[in-house]
Amino acid sequence: MTFYKFEDNELLYNRIKTYPQTSFVIYDGKTYYNNRAQESGSFTGSVGCTPPGYVSLYELNVDRSTEKSGPLASSLIFPFQIKNGSSIKFRNISTSDYNSLSFGDKMEGSYPQSASISSAFFGANIISNPTASALQNSLNNYKVLSPSFDYNNITGSDVNFPQPSAKDMRLISIPSIFYGSSIRKGSMSLRFYVTGTLIGELKDDKKNGELRQTFAITAAGSTSPSGSIPGVVMYNEGFIILTGSWPIGDSTEQYSSSTPNNPRWIDFASTSSLGASPYNSLPNSSFEISFEGTQYVPNLTMFATAPRGEVNFSNNPTALTYDPLQLGAIETGSFAYKQPRDQTVKSIVSSSYSSPAPPYEKTVFIDQIGIYDKEKNLIGIAKLATPIRKRDNDDLTFKIKLDF
Repeated sequence: MTFYKFEDNELLYNRIKTYPQTSFVIYDGKTYYNNRAQESGSFTGSVGCTPPGYVSLYELNVDRSTEKSGPLASSLIFPFQIKNGSSIKFRNISTSDYNSLSFGDKMEGSYPQSASISSAFFGANIISNPTASALQNSLNNYKVLSPSFDYNNITGSDVNFPQPSAKDMRLISIPSIFYGSSIRKGSMSLRFYVTGTLIGELKDDKKNGELRQTFAITAAGSTSPSGSIPGVVMYNEGFIILTGSWPIGDSTEQYSSSTPNNPRWIDFASTSSLGASPYNSLPNSSFEISFEGTQYVPNLTMFATAPRGEVNFSNNPTALTYDPLQLGAIETGSFAYKQPRDQTVKSIVSSSYSSPAPPYEKTVFIDQIGIYDKEKNLIGIAKLATPIRKRDNDDLTFKIKLDF
């Protein structure tokens, strides 16, 4: 078998920019990711050992029994660390607990590790809001896109005496595993439903991070004018900040307090899995978040060439002419394996006439290409949907693409 080395101009490294679509539906204290149904397993409530709306980060402990003893007992995979002089510990272990351990003691964690969106409401009566303060620099960096990202405007802080969260604010956090490098500009959409009826929608229609109200129903039952900006979206960090406090519907529910009130944009996603308890069970309201992420897929393009005058022999046994008189002509023993010398290669040259036979021409059909590493280990096979004819005077180049 002949090996051909890829030259430098036959290998092209590139990346593909993709925009995967993502949607979350939040209802009755549960989050549903891309309308995926929960797959039930034999031992756990779900195959991935994660609740609806979550994704498993490492796919560990899939459908394993959590029983400690008995016929269904199974040892769950868990991370662990041994205390030594490196001072490395798990995040959930405090410094005092770590210091109380002896050298050689084992610290254990648990799997699976999962991720999902979260929603948090910050009321205006909160004196200090470290979450809002931590976003101050990032928000001000987005001011080149829109003045709506001004930190003092979002939090209601005074310039001379900053007091975060002087206004009500809702922060929705989206982990990067759902969008990749960043959220695609102009793709964010938030929809507010009450008893299945759309009462409000926000869109990033100007692609500047402003969540503009494109549709809403006022408490009087009429459609409110569009154009107001009740929130912003931070593309790179995956945060949605909502501050709109005007009513957008005439129904009432306990969104962020024990007192029923009309739905507002700051009440959006109140029923998220990590929403404000105990007001996270709202039977009438549901919410939908949809957007497109930005992910880069590395791509390798390889050009495999079958040169003229080469790659003209097939190892397929059907390439040889069948002769029943030579079936027993193969000799084998402890020191030799001997095949007949007079076997001829079958001619597959097409002709319009059965006689005389057309002149013989070396012809093979290529149906797959093997890819080897520098140690000549087979690492991949590219299969063709339809075998390609290769004659002795043909010079063929196959384009192979690999995503990884």
